[in-house]
Amino acid sequence: MAGLCAAARARELGIATTVLEKGDRPGGSMLLSSGVVWRYRSLDDFRRECPNGDPRLQRLIVERLDDALEWLESLRAPVVEVETRNPRTVGRRFDPRGLTEALVRAAGDVQVGRGLGSDPGTCPEEAVVLATGGFPVRLARERGLAVRSNRWSEGDGLDLGLTRGAATTPGMEEFYGRAMPAPPARWGENDFVRLAQLYGHLAQVFDERGEGIVVEDDDWSENGLVQEIARRGGRAWYVVDRGDLGRETPYGTVADVVERVRSAGGSVEDRDGSLAVHVVAAVTHTIGGLAIDERARVLDENGAPIAGLYAAGVDAGGWSTGGYASGLAAALVFGLAAAEEIAG
Repeated sequence: MAGLCAAARARELGIATTVLEKGDRPGGSMLLSSGVVWRYRSLDDFRRECPNGDPRLQRLIVERLDDALEWLESLRAPVVEVETRNPRTVGRRFDPRGLTEALVRAAGDVQVGRGLGSDPGTCPEEAVVLATGGFPVRLARERGLAVRSNRWSEGDGLDLGLTRGAATTPGMEEFYGRAMPAPPARWGENDFVRLAQLYGHLAQVFDERGEGIVVEDDDWSENGLVQEIARRGGRAWYVVDRGDLGRETPYGTVADVVERVRSAGGSVEDRDGSLAVHVVAAVTHTIGGLAIDERARVLDENGAPIAGLYAAGVDAGGWSTGGYASGLAAALVFGLAAAEEIAG
């Protein structure tokens, strides 16, 4: 999404652009998401939820996202809902496929199946916006975790930035993810939303050794829970009392979600008045990445911008360190910032 946003805005500003899409289709992980682009209601809220994040980038997201959402709508991106259904946040829910198509139309020259590569000799002399989706596939492989992202985000943008002398941010081991049914072989890209297990706060959670995992009261996104499961080997059990099966989650009642797990062939056990669902920690996107400034310029170890090099989306790190925030918002806001800086 970030690269398409940057290209579409740059074309509006009279800059010729080419999007090099490594995958076999545009849209990255955004196309596989629920399509909600959101921000916290205030900078103070953002700071509280992501206390180790860069306040300059957090402020940029808070201050620019609302206008950026209007810009997406001006491209005829179809809005499904004008609210997020979360009292902590504001934003829009877009149809992911319709949003992808609108951005591709606006971006113009999108070349599918052609990544840039990490060799600095392949980097063109023109300005380059790195928007490769971070390195979730690599991180998941290194830590033995499941993948809940597009399959091409291996860290090409990070690698190219490093060859150009870029600095990285704190949080390189952190990620945003979801608990998904075990075993991972039972689900694929089309199941990333409907099989997400987002009811840990309604369950007792145990690791594979039978030791309890505490779900913190303020872990509303359960991203902290998923990272703790990852630290304990990547697998856990959610044990839900039958009396709580009617409780609501973002994806239906607990009973609805568990039944989808059963139908997909996931592991569900009956245990003395409870249901136990076997889950895995699955990586959606990384949180650490290349250091950027408020103009999306990639920075070197001394904090100076590297000429002609920009990063957007989750190739840029440091804005949600220590918590969780919208990767799609970062894609949109940083993509626009990069295009406007290049045009300026």
